[in-house]
Amino acid sequence: MSFVDRAGLSVAAKLADFIEAQVLPPLGIEPAGWWAGVADIFARFAPENAALLAKRDALQAAIDARYAAGGAVDEAFLREIGYLVPEPAPFTIETANVDPEIATMAGPQLVVPVLNARFVLNAANARWGSLYDALYGTDALDAPPARPGGYDVARGDAVVARAKAFLDQAIPGWRDDAHLVGRGEGAKLFRHNGLHIEVRHDANAVAARDPDGVSDVILESALTTIVDLEDSVAAVDAEDKVAAYANWLGLMRGSLEETFDKGGKPLTRRLNPDRSYTAPDGTAFTLPGRSLLFVRNVGHLMTTPAVKLPGGGEAPEGILDAIVTSTIALHDLRGLGRYRNSRAGSVYIVKPKMHGPEECGFTNRLFDAVEELLGLARHTIKVGVMDEERRTSANLAACIEAVKGRIVFINTGFLDRTGDEIHTAMAGGPVIPKAAMKASEWISAYEDRNVRIGLACGLSGRAQIGKGMWAAPDRMADMVAQKIGHPMAGANTAWVPSPTAATLHALHYHQVDVFARQREIAGEAVPPLAKLLSVPFAGGRNWTPEEVERELDNNAQGILGYVVRWIDQGIGCSKVPDINDIGLMEDRATLRISSQHIANWLKHGVCTAEQVDAAFARMAAKVDAQNAGDPLYRPMAGDPEGLAYQAARALVFEGAAQPNGYTEPLLHKYRALAKARG
Repeated sequence: MSFVDRAGLSVAAKLADFIEAQVLPPLGIEPAGWWAGVADIFARFAPENAALLAKRDALQAAIDARYAAGGAVDEAFLREIGYLVPEPAPFTIETANVDPEIATMAGPQLVVPVLNARFVLNAANARWGSLYDALYGTDALDAPPARPGGYDVARGDAVVARAKAFLDQAIPGWRDDAHLVGRGEGAKLFRHNGLHIEVRHDANAVAARDPDGVSDVILESALTTIVDLEDSVAAVDAEDKVAAYANWLGLMRGSLEETFDKGGKPLTRRLNPDRSYTAPDGTAFTLPGRSLLFVRNVGHLMTTPAVKLPGGGEAPEGILDAIVTSTIALHDLRGLGRYRNSRAGSVYIVKPKMHGPEECGFTNRLFDAVEELLGLARHTIKVGVMDEERRTSANLAACIEAVKGRIVFINTGFLDRTGDEIHTAMAGGPVIPKAAMKASEWISAYEDRNVRIGLACGLSGRAQIGKGMWAAPDRMADMVAQKIGHPMAGANTAWVPSPTAATLHALHYHQVDVFARQREIAGEAVPPLAKLLSVPFAGGRNWTPEEVERELDNNAQGILGYVVRWIDQGIGCSKVPDINDIGLMEDRATLRISSQHIANWLKHGVCTAEQVDAAFARMAAKVDAQNAGDPLYRPMAGDPEGLAYQAARALVFEGAAQPNGYTEPLLHKYRALAKARG
């Protein structure tokens, strides 16, 4: 990799060329001045970034020592060491210039890996989705999925009946144009609970069978999409980072395209245009044709070889992301692209894996500095705070206060949060099995506190309160039955694994008026901190050898199935078959909990190293069989020297020593080795 000097920084030539040839010229920004500003930001913030990481390690060391000494790691101790901070006085967030998709609407949210252009375009275009297609092509109906080989008339009739029942419930009188808000070509437009519904009357075979002549029902679905540079991608060097930034630039300029083969013919996917309608009074109006886009930067932990600081060390990757993704977003703010992302004039960055209010305050000041570099008004750059680390959950109000001028999002994430829960208590004793975690006292307190603290801080009507992912994309009937719990809990968004799932999840926001539900919840008491701090230790339970083997196999299979794609193919998120051959969406968060769980049991003698290795050997053969149809797959069974297999073992056997149990350092190490081998 070749490097060039830019204001004392050693920058990978690929990254410098991309920024200087594609990003800065349309903005009229002179490169030398921009790089000087970038160097200044690194000089100011890189040392503090390192100090914050050192504080994480110091707090964990204090907790480990307390457990080793037999002391209680309780609220008093956590306050004594600075893990817990004083609660702030009551306050209301001050965020302004927020798009309605975030502030005043409630609906599904997608998360998509930035490196996969086809997936990114599908997600951005998932603002609108066919209810007929979503019902016909999944198990969401009582009837089984459609048979291959042509249109299933009986199933089609069942789809139409289900969609009509939805229309009757959401917009009674739709047949007589009651509540009509607009007309488009072949469509009537309605609105319910802030979401739009198109009833289409195109001439086709479906409409011909329907007395009402309805050809489809189109739902406003994924209001927002998080374009992810973090957990769902494998980006380990300058080449990867440039590819990620290039796709983000294509989204901001509206120029991103992807051509692929479908049915033996090339198909090019582009961003959808806005949708045009005429109101009942004859005035024309448009609605956005695409999801409002967030971009998720990486957290504070990792550094990147794409930029080296004057002393020779790698630059913090999260700082680079903040600078580059915000600079790229200027193309949208200045109207240089084909479409607009934020009509309110904001840049939306999700910041993951922050530990406590001090780290949130660091991000706030970093964004201040980026705004100054780019000449933006204060708080143009908004932040979404992922409530996925224990120290953030326990200090959530103070975290929100630290970014109260720019916060637009808080979200719970069960898997990363569980991984941190296990690692924080690593020295304290063995934890309960992974499947039992969801019934733990701390989990319910975590979910309830997130909503109630967010409401107390004034997020309703100004920002999103989100819930986590439905991980099984093929189990839509279960999702439709269960995920209504998220809007009922007061969340005005929740993550879904696909555009189809977004359309089906949109049904829940017609069933539940989320903002009315938030008003009901707002006065309820916040669950006490003691419940959140209850640790899921197993106590004195002794598991049978069969129970231990089953738990090890389950975790080892998930680790291997995900890691082999990450290391060998650079796939950071995909539908991975679990031990029962059920496809689940896996990313680094799922890997963190599985690896930390085995590491915990290994540390406390619930299992032996030999048992863990035996589980990996058994599950390597199973994962090989599950991937037998992939021509790019490299088998792991019988090849203990393979990089993917080594990485999977390292995540467990070195898991207790990994910073906060994160998987990124080891994944990046082994992926870089794999790329070097070609």
